[in-house]
Amino acid sequence: MENKALDDYFGYTEAGSSLEGEIRAGITTFLTMAYILVVNPDMLSLSFAPGVGIPFNQALFATAMAAFVGCTIMGLWANQPYALAPGMGLNAYFAFTVVLSQGIAWELALAAVLVEGVLFMIISLPQVGWRSEMINSIPKDLKIATMAGIGMFLAIIGLREMGWIIDDGATLVNIGAHGGWTHQSGELWAMIGLLAIAIMMARGIKGAIIYGIGGVTVIAWIMGAMDMGVSDPYNGIEAVAAPAMGDVFSTDGFDTGAFGASLSALMDINGDTIGAFILVMVTFLFVDIFDTAGTLYGVGKMAGKVDDDDNLEGADEAFMSDAGATIVGALCGTSTTTTYIESAAGIEEGGKTGLVAIVVGVLMLMGLFLAGLLQAIPTFAVAPALVVVGAMMMRGAADIDWSDKEMAIPAFITMVMMPFTYSIADGIAWGIIAYVLMKVGMGKMDQINKVMGILCVLMVMFYLGPGGETTFEWIVNMIF
Repeated sequence: MENKALDDYFGYTEAGSSLEGEIRAGITTFLTMAYILVVNPDMLSLSFAPGVGIPFNQALFATAMAAFVGCTIMGLWANQPYALAPGMGLNAYFAFTVVLSQGIAWELALAAVLVEGVLFMIISLPQVGWRSEMINSIPKDLKIATMAGIGMFLAIIGLREMGWIIDDGATLVNIGAHGGWTHQSGELWAMIGLLAIAIMMARGIKGAIIYGIGGVTVIAWIMGAMDMGVSDPYNGIEAVAAPAMGDVFSTDGFDTGAFGASLSALMDINGDTIGAFILVMVTFLFVDIFDTAGTLYGVGKMAGKVDDDDNLEGADEAFMSDAGATIVGALCGTSTTTTYIESAAGIEEGGKTGLVAIVVGVLMLMGLFLAGLLQAIPTFAVAPALVVVGAMMMRGAADIDWSDKEMAIPAFITMVMMPFTYSIADGIAWGIIAYVLMKVGMGKMDQINKVMGILCVLMVMFYLGPGGETTFEWIVNMIF
């Protein structure tokens, strides 16, 4: 099954893949991140606070459209196998901190995301090149640590969604599975799925992740296994079941009510709202820059897209695709869109080119019709794939020079801060701060390049400040 026109455009044969392989990789990536079609609208809608968040179906439309447009741009223009969708963590900040806690209208929050996306696009332009210069100025060992840290981050997400680790008031985390399993224990089937995927991958079976997810899903439906309900942990545990045929297809997701709300809110900004708008916009910009930079380097390293000089292939195009997706998402009605670490699942399946991203984008758009089916795939069936991919991303840690204390400590901080703070951006930021301060402490200021010095100052300003405010908050409040 080959297509010369597609091969000529994407070059998957030359890259060492095939049409079948690219499609399989796209499906794999989609299956590991399809949860966003349900989780993002659920989070942005703030269902427990009616009338406060973005209506669910409007957020679902925005989620699918942002993913479709972002993946299409990434595939057709950048020709990279990276998938995009509204980012987890960023959506939580949008919904719970900005809208719910700070009381900022979701329309104004969307306006902040829109402006952040435009600024993101400007600094990503090849003529400007700030983002490419930034990522290429970070020392190689710190970038390797970023990849390994993302792997650890994926693993802790996956283990939590498998039900194998839980929150613990005394030790922060604890094992969630204590034995006494039955055929209905989601934790048991999750571990079986994890081992099955690992064994199939070790035996060189293509499609191992898809087979694992599909197999556990079907068995869970038949057995009536219990899902941990990770997307809505406050509603307890419930049995999973195959969707009724009438629930699989629906057009409820085609609700465009939030489209353009960000533009209207932007036009209505006044002296009472400008200060809050700037703070929210700057925060979104900071997190988006570092989340995307870290993710792109991590998955790019796995895909063999990092050259001998440690530069990311097609960085400008990839960054601009990400920025374009954020702009489209904000116009449609969702929080910041970003490159997904789950892209590593498709890369691990052998995905090489932008055709992988195109497949993901089309499937995301089809998700508007298939929300019922997607909701029926249990979280614990998908989660093992994240753990497996996380393990694969740890391979680069062996290349870090652990004998060099000046590099080993910042690299370690970069790695461990990601899973422990649940943030790629925090890991990168504190790794940079630690690296620069280590060099200063060693009297080696001449080894700190200009970009790293500026980043360190900005990161310190972002986290520290007078009183209970960061420096950025203090400056904005002084002005406005």
